[in-house]
Amino acid sequence: MKPTNKYPILLVEDDSNDVLLIQRACRRATIANPVIVVEDGDEAVSYLSGEGKYADRETYPLPVIMLLDLKLPRRSGLEVLTWLRNQPRVKRLPVVVLTSSRENQDVDRAYDIGVNSYLIKPVAFEDLMELIANLNIYWLLLNEHPSLETA
Repeated sequence: MKPTNKYPILLVEDDSNDVLLIQRACRRATIANPVIVVEDGDEAVSYLSGEGKYADRETYPLPVIMLLDLKLPRRSGLEVLTWLRNQPRVKRLPVVVLTSSRENQDVDRAYDIGVNSYLIKPVAFEDLMELIANLNIYWLLLNEHPSLETA
């Protein structure tokens, strides 16, 4: 999959303040890809599965990357990651955990399951904007993206 700005960034985040800050940082970093927000782990699975309201892949295309919080309602970020890595069609999707948890067991577990990167949400907006700008450069512009099946 060649990343173009038609492929969204899937942001899995339940904190509305964090969503707003991340969206703002994406705009300030001039990220062309749309940011699709889902608020819990079950909704993330539905989106990636193309189920329910997400069945239309023209309207809800597979993302180029997923930014995943760990502390989510209904299904934790680690549970979403475990599910994802066991799905033949989307298991290669790059996943960046973006969380406030510095717990060693969370970091280790995420890497054991197959996360591509683990980042701590900065407190200051300027630091968040720098993190998002660097994420854009590496994950969206420089990184070679794997093929994902859409059938």
